[in-house]
Amino acid sequence: MTTVEVVKPRAPAWRGGFGRLWTAAVVSQFGDALRMAALPLLAVSLTDRPMLVALVTACGFLPWILFGLLGGAVADRVDQRRAMWAVDGVRAALVAAFAFAVALGHASIALLIVLAFTLTTLQTLFDNAATALLPSLVDKEALGSANARLLTGQRLAGGMIAAPLVPLLLIVGDAVPYALDAATYLVAALLIASLRTKAPERPPRPAGSTLRGEIADGLRTLWRDGVLRALCVGTTLCNIGMGALIATIVLHTTGWLDAGTNGHAAAITAYAAAGVAGGLLAGRAVPRLGRMRSVLVAGVAQTGCLVAIGSVRSLGVLIGCLMVFGFMGSVWSVNQVTLMQERSPAEMLGRVSSAFRTLSIAGTPLGALLGGAVATAWGLNTPALLAAGFFVLAVTALLPGLKPHDGGWTPRTGS
Repeated sequence: MTTVEVVKPRAPAWRGGFGRLWTAAVVSQFGDALRMAALPLLAVSLTDRPMLVALVTACGFLPWILFGLLGGAVADRVDQRRAMWAVDGVRAALVAAFAFAVALGHASIALLIVLAFTLTTLQTLFDNAATALLPSLVDKEALGSANARLLTGQRLAGGMIAAPLVPLLLIVGDAVPYALDAATYLVAALLIASLRTKAPERPPRPAGSTLRGEIADGLRTLWRDGVLRALCVGTTLCNIGMGALIATIVLHTTGWLDAGTNGHAAAITAYAAAGVAGGLLAGRAVPRLGRMRSVLVAGVAQTGCLVAIGSVRSLGVLIGCLMVFGFMGSVWSVNQVTLMQERSPAEMLGRVSSAFRTLSIAGTPLGALLGGAVATAWGLNTPALLAAGFFVLAVTALLPGLKPHDGGWTPRTGS
């Protein structure tokens, strides 16, 4: 007869490289959060045009469309550890140069756009290499827990620690958040370089194999998996909505709610704090619901939050809704990454990861531009309502991927 065994998550061992990878990710996220919280405020100080503010966000995602697939193919060819520390070294130099320009008073919208575009171009290689490297550092049964711990640490450092510090750092100097970000990139590069993980064994590439053909293989592998295909479509639609929200949330809080810089910092901090809790508890529902159903529940809850954010003119409501939104966002993210790692062939994980990210992240710059347009035309609260509409479509797109064995349950045949 056929029985069903619940896969119980295992905690990853901190030794063997995971601890250093976790520390590098958390330190780097702390610096990124300082920069990402400070950039919108700098943009608003340089222009009062919503479309220009949204353009900075859009250009921070555009490289995924242009170079994301290439980054995944390269990540499957090279030593992922070396690629990661080299990228972080370059990013440290770039952000340090930007901090110097801000300190000298040479900041401009054009410079912000160039920085966002360049950093994300490098990130296309780094993120795909990191996703492919993690399974070589932890056991397969511990992947879900490892992803949850990575996300939780990043949310804790980025939102609960970094975001509240930004107003204080800006009092010291406009360039301080960016200088600290450059320093964290350097620390992360040193930690990753210290890993002694062997490069994963890969089957030899067929004669005449090209990057274009390898990219196509990754796309085909993603599309043929019904669960990953539904998840990718749903995530793409969500990211259109998220782009609209992220690009205009600073205008929503400082303009529509008239909550000022402190109100914006409080809202972002609440979002991050709830994201930490979501990361810690993301795996609790998996044995009962499965990974895809957990993602579906998260999407439904987030839709309701977006409707409330766009309808109720209250900072308290915004903070409460962002807490629920952040919690469920972590549930979605942890299960999404784990499903991709579990269901992809090891030698193609970089390409499948890049295909998923490129297709899904492509929605974010589109959403950012749409958010800027609707905010200009109909008011600063309307991007949240636009985002809610896309989340409804996303939840609908997830339904074909629901199966009895979607990653939370593993079938086992026995007598």
